[in-house]
Amino acid sequence: MMNVPGEFGVGEVDGALSEYLPGEAGEPTGRYVLTLADDVVGDANAMKATCQSVAGVSNVVESRELSEGAAEIHELSESDAVLYPTLGIAVVAGAEDRLEALSTAAAEDERIEAMEPELTVHTLQQPGVLATDYLRGYRDAANELYEQASNGHAAGVAVEAAAPLFADTAAFTWGLQAVRANTSRFSGQGVPVAILDTGFTLRHPDFAGRRITSRSFISNQTPEDGHGHGTHCTGTTSGPQRAPGGTRRYGIAYNDNIFIGKVLSNQGTGTDAQVLAGMEWAVNNRCRVISMSLGSNVPTVSAAYEAAGRRALANNCLIIAAAGNNADRNDGRFGFVGRPANSPSIMAVGAVDSQLRIANFSARSNPVAGGQVDIVGPGVNVYSSWKMPDRYRIISGTSMATPHVAGCAALWAQATGAGGASLYALLIRSARRLPIPSVDVGAGLVQAPQ
Repeated sequence: MMNVPGEFGVGEVDGALSEYLPGEAGEPTGRYVLTLADDVVGDANAMKATCQSVAGVSNVVESRELSEGAAEIHELSESDAVLYPTLGIAVVAGAEDRLEALSTAAAEDERIEAMEPELTVHTLQQPGVLATDYLRGYRDAANELYEQASNGHAAGVAVEAAAPLFADTAAFTWGLQAVRANTSRFSGQGVPVAILDTGFTLRHPDFAGRRITSRSFISNQTPEDGHGHGTHCTGTTSGPQRAPGGTRRYGIAYNDNIFIGKVLSNQGTGTDAQVLAGMEWAVNNRCRVISMSLGSNVPTVSAAYEAAGRRALANNCLIIAAAGNNADRNDGRFGFVGRPANSPSIMAVGAVDSQLRIANFSARSNPVAGGQVDIVGPGVNVYSSWKMPDRYRIISGTSMATPHVAGCAALWAQATGAGGASLYALLIRSARRLPIPSVDVGAGLVQAPQ
């Protein structure tokens, strides 16, 4: 597979797991994820037989057979496993009495590519970075420049106060202007796009009449978004051309077909099993693009997510994921791309601000295969839809940058018919180059087709 160039919280620590923010390093759930070899994938009976013999389970249930909200193994008994046949992945309970046998079989059986612990995942919204923080930062920068101008005046140095390269207007958000979605003649017409997140506010007035297919993979929760993060991300990928409330346009692919997979709870957390279930569902529904503003603050690559990304590409589907917010560049800490974005077959998205500077929180490439930032999108003070009654909100994060890339991917899919690896390459080739090291921005700023 080609590897094109190239929310977590604040507090990246150059690999020291002990310094991660609580709950963001990806805690083990006690279950295990098996990645099946390519020559087994495609034969459901062979995959089930492999899981039964290797994992020592008596019953293997395909994910499509589960009722809504039953994506995890804890919904079944310890003698069961859940199989995602399109992705060639299974999740099994980690019963202590068979763990050693499972590890040995996974290491020796050619039908198994890898076995790894299942981890928790989280939303990738940058906490506490709202419009007020932006205004404070802008004020401080303006004051500093004013002081520089005053000090340099006698020497004839002309210094002007900085202004955003882009800014929200009455018509468009700054992000839509930066990626040139506001001038694109494409709308994502008919392109199926999946947003795997905290769900969506299904009765949001801005989306009345839109085609929305939804499913929850969270136990005892409907696809309705009780958090807001998923509604915000969906607004950026797929918001209306003209919002009925009269606000500025904030959505890119305003005519796409929306698929909402609730893989994170109303508290913004989930598990690998839930995310994989959503990915399997989206690929089986022939989604061309999957947007995932989620992850774990873990630098190592997951074999399961890499296999899922590779097999999604083979099914003409591109997975786009947030690189992570584990940097604090003001303190000289640059972070690293976490999982699943660090998988070679998944596009990793960093964030820039309205002056096209790398966001303080945006993760830098790490040295694992696939660990580079591939592309960036607008991710600071992004205006989009939110759960009711708020309706709209301005927030920041690589979570917010990711749906900008996914929305543009939908426009490119409509414009060219491209999908999978071809769509990946198109986004990279068409990106706007930035005067920032590629370890931070990859190929540059995503651009919409004109």
